[in-house]
Amino acid sequence: MIQEVINARLLGQSGLFHLDITGGRISGIAPMNGQSKPSDSVADLGGDWLTLGGVDLQINGGLGLAIPDLTPEHLPVLKKISRYLWAQGVDGYVPTIVTAAVTDIQQSLRVLADYMQAQPTEQSAQVLGAHLEGPCLNYEKRGAHPPEHLMPLDCAHLQTLLGEYAGIVRIMTLAPELDPTGASIEYLCDRNIIVSLGHSLATEAEANRAYAQGATMVTHAFNAMPSLHHRRPGLLGAAMINPAVHCGFIADGQHVSPTVLKLFLRSCDHPFLVSDALAPLGLPDGTYPWDTRKIIVTNGTARLDDQTLAGTTHPLLTGVENLARWGICDPEAAITLATHAPRKALGIVDLGIGQSVSNLLRWTDDANSLKWERLSLHN
Repeated sequence: MIQEVINARLLGQSGLFHLDITGGRISGIAPMNGQSKPSDSVADLGGDWLTLGGVDLQINGGLGLAIPDLTPEHLPVLKKISRYLWAQGVDGYVPTIVTAAVTDIQQSLRVLADYMQAQPTEQSAQVLGAHLEGPCLNYEKRGAHPPEHLMPLDCAHLQTLLGEYAGIVRIMTLAPELDPTGASIEYLCDRNIIVSLGHSLATEAEANRAYAQGATMVTHAFNAMPSLHHRRPGLLGAAMINPAVHCGFIADGQHVSPTVLKLFLRSCDHPFLVSDALAPLGLPDGTYPWDTRKIIVTNGTARLDDQTLAGTTHPLLTGVENLARWGICDPEAAITLATHAPRKALGIVDLGIGQSVSNLLRWTDDANSLKWERLSLHN
């Protein structure tokens, strides 16, 4: 049984560290200050990175189940999805409900609320709340969202939409130009819901107003918003230089080109990685139902019949591996984007005393090829 981890690299720290383990949890962290004697109770990482698992703030489903389709009968499937994500290196996730009928959204929220009351805590990714991606989006930038279910953005519609489930909604993506008064953003912030801008045609001025009113996030940067223009920076340009705003992005090589991602990561104050994974996550490429339509998954990228991008079927940490393989950023930065950065955006704690060892990932860097594994207490 492992009682000490030595020669570990930690994010944002120089040098190597050792961690004491008591009862399956971290009981001490300190710099290496001498040689530890090899034994069956010591795990020597040899300079590999040690982090908590990933946190996915935008994931629309998995194993064939779309989050907007949740019913009470799907609780066992949600449990399987959570265990699948844990096996994919994810510690926590925010199930994303895309634009749908209000009754369907509220039913999904009800099921998530029931699941969160008794979700498993061992070898299972934790549901951290819900992400409403819509329905208060700009029609012109709706992407794959069904137009018949888009809603105006005002406090009355938000009250109807959230109903009695505002307490489990962690993030809401909206187009701020739909409510120039900003009352909607204030309404959501008062309920501790993170406001993320997306599916929007907001100008720089409109975005800056929304950020001043309390919006602190951007949903899948570059996608479903105007391109970054040298005279019209728009909501993304305004976000990239705002130290209070966190920008999610997808690293599948299709939603944003690797070259543009490299420029983005050099310029953005607080980027973080998302999967934007859809219901076929964990299933092979093919054609799958999606609301009343279908999506075609090819090499992990999902599109509608008209070739509109709908999302991916790549797990979150595939994006980390891609960033390292493409040479876009160094290994520490790539790992940070899926582990520390989304935690910071969500305001939850990172690696420290009391964390379960079962949530620790060991990252090995071999010539820009990052590989991870769950750290086991057993040699």
